Amino acid sequence: MITPAHDLLDWTPDAIVFDCDGTLMDSERHWQEARNRAFREYGFQPPPGFAVQAMGLHYEDCGRLMARSVHKPELAEGLTAALLDHFLALVTDEPVTMPGAIQFVRLLSGKLPLAVASNCPRVVVEGSLTRAGLLGHFQHIVVPDTGDGIRPKPHPDVYAVAVRLCGVRPHRALGVEDSLTGVEAARRAGLRVLGVGPRPQHDGATQADLWLPTLLAPELLSWARSYGNPRSVPEP
Repeated sequence: MITPAHDLLDWTPDAIVFDCDGTLMDSERHWQEARNRAFREYGFQPPPGFAVQAMGLHYEDCGRLMARSVHKPELAEGLTAALLDHFLALVTDEPVTMPGAIQFVRLLSGKLPLAVASNCPRVVVEGSLTRAGLLGHFQHIVVPDTGDGIRPKPHPDVYAVAVRLCGVRPHRALGVEDSLTGVEAARRAGLRVLGVGPRPQHDGATQADLWLPTLLAPELLSWARSYGNPRSVPEP
């Protein structure tokens, strides 16, 4: 059940699980440029609207989608490898945090378990958060892992594993996401969800409990500052 938006910031979760790309780190633009470069490397132009289709996808799923979008499914492996290579080069050269990410995480650090659930490779997530000075605030990093059977978003696996590692029940955890793919994954895992960033078109934003333009939203930072005060009593 979707929690009324005005109720979410009156609630005290027992853990918070963050997406990385587009939520903590401003790396979605790097993925878009990496997709463009990978397409051009193989002699193609990105199809109209492809950026929207690809948002939030695991890079392997994105590579397959790229190949299908140009009607060359046999190029999936090559496009996937090119996509990751270009992205790693871009994100290494210019890691940037999303507005409010550093402030929000630091305000909550030490007050409750914090985790990251991302579709990116672990090396990307940990490297980006390290360069941003944020990695030490998170107790757990969960990414898709075929060896452990952890599937990428929109499957719920990364969120389900993250809340289990945090030692809390899913309905007592908050997921923070910027994409509808991620919102779906967190919702399917049983978390309440805060959406951040540009509001999705149509009724997509209603899949989150609350959608705010950035983590710098005054009401959100005020909530983080007051977390754990006597007036905030956790639900049973």
